[in-house]
Amino acid sequence: MRLHVVATAILLSATSSLPAQSSVAQAIATDPPRDSTHPARMEVLHIPTHGNIINGIAYLAAGSGTHPTVVFFHGLPGNEKNQDLAQAVRRAGWNAVVFSYRGSWGSPGKFSFAGNLEDADAVLAFVEDSVNARKYGINAKRLVVVGHSMGGWVAAQAASHHPELTGAALISAADMGRIGTMPREQVVAGMRDGMESLAGTTPERMADELAVGSARWNFDAAAPRLARMPMLVLTSDDGFAMFGDGLAAKLKAEGNARVTTRHRATDHSWSDSRIALATALLEWLQALR
Repeated sequence: MRLHVVATAILLSATSSLPAQSSVAQAIATDPPRDSTHPARMEVLHIPTHGNIINGIAYLAAGSGTHPTVVFFHGLPGNEKNQDLAQAVRRAGWNAVVFSYRGSWGSPGKFSFAGNLEDADAVLAFVEDSVNARKYGINAKRLVVVGHSMGGWVAAQAASHHPELTGAALISAADMGRIGTMPREQVVAGMRDGMESLAGTTPERMADELAVGSARWNFDAAAPRLARMPMLVLTSDDGFAMFGDGLAAKLKAEGNARVTTRHRATDHSWSDSRIALATALLEWLQALR
């Protein structure tokens, strides 16, 4: 999805202690020693949601016991899956869960924005379930959500009614509620890119759903329920920065003193800034611990 918005942004540099920088750099560039007793592994997930079983993958960290866990929400349609971030997170000692919403990338069912939000809740219920937490070594009291583009909107909406989360990170987030107020023909045109990855919907249907849900789905409506949630808001030169900047400002106005913002002069997918993106995410996660 592309919006033609002219945005001016300031590049902020992250600050952290020297040991933290070393630890983050190692997680990005160096494989950890193999734990032969409790090795890192990958598990296929089958997650129930509203009569469907959607597909997911868990990247599970090495070591005994439970691990803090990050759940990633992909964008629309989700060409960038951020699996490099999932791998970096695992090397840093966190589990990582990635999945596909209903009607996207082979998950059964019909794609819809309301369904995306329901699926996010279903995935959180899955990882918080005591049986699954034991099976996959998940510390259900240390869960973070990370969303890119539309997934940033999903992450913000999920965090707004899941106060048990440890934090939420938004990468070049799209405020789908605000997008729903744009002229219909413009929204329809934006939805046409990537339809081959989605099932059971049309650009017109998606635009109409956003228009109906815009008032309750925008970032301003979610912000009061995020006043105590640690948040990382990352923006780029993609025309979406106004959404992340607006949410960060609203959160601070609501009294949230744990909002970290960073801007990078890169595209929507952070194509030439993947190491910078992983570094910003891991530094923030490390501070949460």
